[in-house]
Amino acid sequence: MNVVVSHWSANVAVLVAYAVAAVAHLLGMRGAATGTGRPGRSRPASPVGEAVTFQAGLLLVLLALVSPVGYWSQRFIWVRNLQDVVLAIGAPALIVLGAPWLPLSRGLRLSGRLRWPEPGGPEPVSTELASIEPAGTGRTAGPAGGRNRERWHAWPVLIAVVFSVVWWGWHLPVLFDAALRSPAVYAAEVVSYLIVGTLIWLQLAGSWPLRPRSGPVHRVVLVVAVAASCTVLGIVQAFSSGLAYPAYRGFHHHDLSVIGDQQLGGAVLWVIALIPFSIAAVALLMRWLSDEESQSLATGFDRLLKPPKSAWPSRPGLR
Repeated sequence: MNVVVSHWSANVAVLVAYAVAAVAHLLGMRGAATGTGRPGRSRPASPVGEAVTFQAGLLLVLLALVSPVGYWSQRFIWVRNLQDVVLAIGAPALIVLGAPWLPLSRGLRLSGRLRWPEPGGPEPVSTELASIEPAGTGRTAGPAGGRNRERWHAWPVLIAVVFSVVWWGWHLPVLFDAALRSPAVYAAEVVSYLIVGTLIWLQLAGSWPLRPRSGPVHRVVLVVAVAASCTVLGIVQAFSSGLAYPAYRGFHHHDLSVIGDQQLGGAVLWVIALIPFSIAAVALLMRWLSDEESQSLATGFDRLLKPPKSAWPSRPGLR
């Protein structure tokens, strides 16, 4: 019980960032409920459920940094890896599923600067990096716009590569140990995890008014690739017999050796990181199967309702 109630941190920067994001989101949700300052049309999902999901994601980030998890991550490698999974995978997933973009833009008074769908307008915009552009730019979709859309198909792959590079990079011994010694490096690690985690989940799940451009099958491939990258890193740590992170050598591990701590950390990266990705892959496969079944059923109805063509050739002049 002492482990739970002790070693809480009062990191001012983290607490301020959390308060700003949470309050801005709640103010934006209140504006949506009263119908004031609404820059876009109504969402298809439950706003209350999305709000709870987003606030849960924010709270998860806060707990990962100021709770005893943050303290013990400075002393145990496996806790540090668990914190990394929460910051780069778990919390961003909840944030994206919470679809906070419209409420945050209202709460932070950014509605007039961002170009959101108009009421009764087109479907949600895709999650390309250039999808949300300042209002009034007057960009039109012509032949060049078509070429740009083809070029943006590479963004999901690029984001997956960037996520893997950031994930592996921060687990290299030099950066892993540097984040333990330097608060600035540690802050950069946390921010980069949240950014790349949010970007990768935006490519996997719908987050109103943003939507992934790729279809369910392509997104499953993306999930498998990213999950494989996390798994390989976990396997490397779990079966390593040499000390990779000497900065953790000075802490008293009691019943757990530093090498055992490192191998347990590898198991965390190997197993825990797979849970949200596996859930996403199953959900996407079910979505794909549902779409295929619906398309097949619609094609069958079309064939039944469409009158068959006559086998006899038509004669000119006859009606």
